[in-house]
Amino acid sequence: MNIERAYDAVARAYDERLRDELSHKPLDRALLTALLELAGAGTVADVGCGPGHVTRFLAGRHPDVLGVDLSPGMIEIARERSPGLPFAVAGMLSLPAGDGEWAGAVALYSIIHLSPAERLAAFRELARSIRPGGWLLVSFHVDAAGVAAGESTHLTTWFGSEVDVDVYFLDPEVVGRDLAAAGFSVRSTLIREPIADAEFPSRRAYLMACAASQHPVG
Repeated sequence: MNIERAYDAVARAYDERLRDELSHKPLDRALLTALLELAGAGTVADVGCGPGHVTRFLAGRHPDVLGVDLSPGMIEIARERSPGLPFAVAGMLSLPAGDGEWAGAVALYSIIHLSPAERLAAFRELARSIRPGGWLLVSFHVDAAGVAAGESTHLTTWFGSEVDVDVYFLDPEVVGRDLAAAGFSVRSTLIREPIADAEFPSRRAYLMACAASQHPVG
């Protein structure tokens, strides 16, 4: 099972569990709001938007927001819940944007299933899509009980459904180097402990990065 099919399989249960998760996460809300303020006017994309709960939060504070996700099942739910917002089915390796079209992007946990090579390719695609001086907020799991940064786990069941997908736990320094190689400058890094009874018990990292005026070749 690939990532698309895994998220299609869990889409309804995922939405039921996580649609209100931001109400328990003040730091997440603050960082999302900061991203919008930094990005300013123009399109802000929620990349890996799932059922659109983060997209809705952004749209309540910004007039031009787009949700993008690889899973048609997730996008179907996002459109049901927010019929007035634009959503597109697309993966991180081929984003629905022209060069420099977006003012900014949010990628919350969107990179956790990507191999190192895929992750760098995704960052290069984000760098292509975000205008020079635009902003990116990316988050991911750092470590958890029995899983160190740089290791991965394999899921066979998730949200009550059978899946076949890897989850990568990532070192913020490694992710920062990948962002730099893709053409971003990391301006801030926040690492927080898990919120008890509100989420999977992992430490999480949030990197705020600015797109360079010129992107690396290759």
